Amino acid sequence: MKQVPLFINGEWVSSKSTRVIDVTNPATQEVIAQVPCATADEMQQAITSAKETFKVWKDKPIMERARIMMRYAALLKEHQEEIAGIICEELGKTHEDAMGDVWRGIEVVEHAANIPSMMMGETVENVATSIDTYSYTQPLGVCVGITPFNFPAMIPLWMFPLSIACGNTFILKPSEQDPLCPTRLVELFEEAGAPKGVLQVVHGDKEQVDILLHEESVKAISFVGSVGVGQYIYKTGTDNMKRVQSFLGAKNHMVVMPDANKAAVINNIVGASVGAAGQRCMAISVAVFVGSAKEWIPEIKEKLASVRPGHYTDSEAAYGPQITPAAKDRIEALIETGKKEGANCVLDGSNFTVAGFPNGNWVGPTMFTDVTTEMEIYKQEIFGPVFLTMNVDTLDDAISLINSNPYGNGTSIFTSSGFAARKYQHEIEVGQVGINIPIPVPLPFFSFTGWKGSFAGDQHAYGKQAVKFYTETKTITARWYDDHADESADAGPNMSIALK
Repeated sequence: MKQVPLFINGEWVSSKSTRVIDVTNPATQEVIAQVPCATADEMQQAITSAKETFKVWKDKPIMERARIMMRYAALLKEHQEEIAGIICEELGKTHEDAMGDVWRGIEVVEHAANIPSMMMGETVENVATSIDTYSYTQPLGVCVGITPFNFPAMIPLWMFPLSIACGNTFILKPSEQDPLCPTRLVELFEEAGAPKGVLQVVHGDKEQVDILLHEESVKAISFVGSVGVGQYIYKTGTDNMKRVQSFLGAKNHMVVMPDANKAAVINNIVGASVGAAGQRCMAISVAVFVGSAKEWIPEIKEKLASVRPGHYTDSEAAYGPQITPAAKDRIEALIETGKKEGANCVLDGSNFTVAGFPNGNWVGPTMFTDVTTEMEIYKQEIFGPVFLTMNVDTLDDAISLINSNPYGNGTSIFTSSGFAARKYQHEIEVGQVGINIPIPVPLPFFSFTGWKGSFAGDQHAYGKQAVKFYTETKTITARWYDDHADESADAGPNMSIALK
């Protein structure tokens, strides 16, 4: 049985812990590795190494740090297929989806290679008589990243390359459900010339996270994951006077106007709702049809019914399995709840089977109509291939409905009206807005800007990307298409908390 190692002070070490967690292939339930829950002593070794290394690393020439990122980006590109294969096995993603996971992370590393221009300070002469003022952007110290299962390449690469390029040292606690991909990322980082001690990797669950949350020398924490855990990390981290950014849940809506390109709407809804098995915080899980646009719902159901999950070796599979049997059971329980609450389940993916893989965590595409805001399937983030539809009379009604939702991660509108698009992007209370784009995730040189219940933290955690901690940033990604109606856009965001 493969034992996943820890990475402490530049060395791969076998944990002495007797508490381990099985890593399973979600398409077969085969145990492919075991990940240890690091001991308290091992956690302290990692913290001490990061703390001591920071004293030296922060003074390394900035171009030297940038060159490491250049070499790292080149290695990631060279090994993209290999890393994607690891993701397929331990997470079950399709090959195309896994390749995209890696590529979006590579884009962030490329951004980190441009760190010198992002670290520039400011200066003004004669702020008073014969007095000049200079400001410098300086690293914080030891930073921590706690990452989820659903993007095991992209999300770690959102975090440690930017933080380390800025002169910080970093402790990564990847998801215990798929740690093999992050392990390979760190091996390549070491090969790129990363000095001993700038990056540590520890494994575990709440016990190990609590050590990091309470450790005095940890200065900043970045988290992506579920609402309850994210709120706990934010509260505990800030109670201990740490800078924390915590990206939580979502319930993303797509507004469909009657003047939209119907082919674009149908094609984009299918991919944005069930792609990646619905296991992404930027999935479109609700479509709000304005006026006569609701007449397209039967065609959307027909298109959605034509896609199916499958094993990553199946080139026709639209998406893979859920991460665990428990995740599958939760999704199917919510489907049953939706039926009981009166929603019309026009497509039911419960008890789905895939030939040759009877033990996989499969959930087929599922679609509900006649959904109301009081229903649990609307109120909860299902995190599966379950798509909801709602009908309203006007764009104002759609905006009001979405603004009443407690989440504010991403949203989109499909329309051919510049007026409707301008009104929507201006009045909607959501941080990332797509115009004729289903999943408006920005490229790394923009901020990832979840609002309301989707984000806990201060905007100054973004460093130079934000203006003041008491303002919000809204990122708009727009496509005014003509002959590209079947295309969609997606990109990897920048979540660095590396700068003061």
